[in-house]
Amino acid sequence: MDLKEYVALSGAMLRVGIFGYGGGPSVIPLFRHEAVTRYKWMTDKEFGELLAFANALPGPIATKLAAQLGYQQKGAMGAVVAILAHILPTTIAMVALLGALYAMKESVIVAGMIAAVRPVIAVLLGITAYEFCAKTWGGLGKIIGVGFGVIAFLLLGVLDVHPAIVIITFLAYGTVHIKVFNWAKRKWGGKESIKQNSGGMPS
Repeated sequence: MDLKEYVALSGAMLRVGIFGYGGGPSVIPLFRHEAVTRYKWMTDKEFGELLAFANALPGPIATKLAAQLGYQQKGAMGAVVAILAHILPTTIAMVALLGALYAMKESVIVAGMIAAVRPVIAVLLGITAYEFCAKTWGGLGKIIGVGFGVIAFLLLGVLDVHPAIVIITFLAYGTVHIKVFNWAKRKWGGKESIKQNSGGMPS
């Protein structure tokens, strides 16, 4: 058992659990910072794929990401450690401070603190979305990437389609897109390579 790796995993999940104010989407940039930037457990592309699959599964996004990251690092025990490190401290704090929160819920100071945190969360989500868009442009091109962004917004925000359905649909398209692209590359790239090689051979 590598204690150092478990300590790093626990520390990462603990920080996300404590500083992930608001839960849900607000923790995604924090998970990305720990997994991609700080510890380099995975690339941005791999984190994007992890996030897509996690969104397609039922349950809170934070615990799903914690479990998957822990499992990738240290197997089943890593998943257990990651989930406990993520939820246990905040759960204890929530129970301990429940009475105080009820007593201060009408406080102007508390309301101001909550209002001040919201723009930070919005900026973090915006930065994460922009970086994902940049990766999408590199893979699909700007026109298709922007088009898919508009389609996703309409499906999720206007038509209120379940996110799992949207994600599965886009994953299916991505699979077909990659297969077609690789087929075309093999077919036309192979022919071009043959022509070049034939032109260079003596007659």
